[in-house]
Amino acid sequence: MATYDLDEQERLDELKAWWKRWGNLLMFGLAVVIAAAAGWRYWQNHTLTQSLEAATVYEKLTQSLAANDTKGAREAGAMLIEQYKGTAYAPRAALLLAKLNVGAKDVKSAQAQLEWAVANSKEPAIKDLARLRLAAVQLDQKQYDAALKTLSATHSDAFAFRFNDLKGDVLLAQGKPAEARTAYQAAFSKMAQDNPYRNIVEMKLDALGGETK
Repeated sequence: MATYDLDEQERLDELKAWWKRWGNLLMFGLAVVIAAAAGWRYWQNHTLTQSLEAATVYEKLTQSLAANDTKGAREAGAMLIEQYKGTAYAPRAALLLAKLNVGAKDVKSAQAQLEWAVANSKEPAIKDLARLRLAAVQLDQKQYDAALKTLSATHSDAFAFRFNDLKGDVLLAQGKPAEARTAYQAAFSKMAQDNPYRNIVEMKLDALGGETK
């Protein structure tokens, strides 16, 4: 029959005492860790499922646009914005729907969709593009101050010339040719020599007079 010596018995008693004091807390901690791991796996699986489903709906949206199926495009776009707003496809859908609405002369809906894209996109490039299109819509509606506020937001250097060029258009519409020229000059200086839009900005500068730098 197995027996414990005195040291072994003492260690066993210490372990029992430790477990009595800390066992419940340890089990609670393990339960929290297990629950967190399970939650993380669920979130990953849910995110992947959402993304795959959104990709399918987005494909339907683009196919509908290619087929001039306006109704189908609107339905697919609305589904992405309402049910898959956390995915990267929803802001893209908002941009496409805004373009569709501009073509249909529904500027208010286009503006609302672009504002939604600006507020919800997590991709800097998509956010910048949405801001540019929003400012253009605001300019068309003569919302000059709102357009300048939209264009004053932080943006990437890749879009700098487009922001400055559109800012020049807004300032010119406000009757501020000197400020418009400064904006156009800023746009011109940000553009590469082979940029096809460079000539257009140069013509705007020539129309306002003065030296092009």
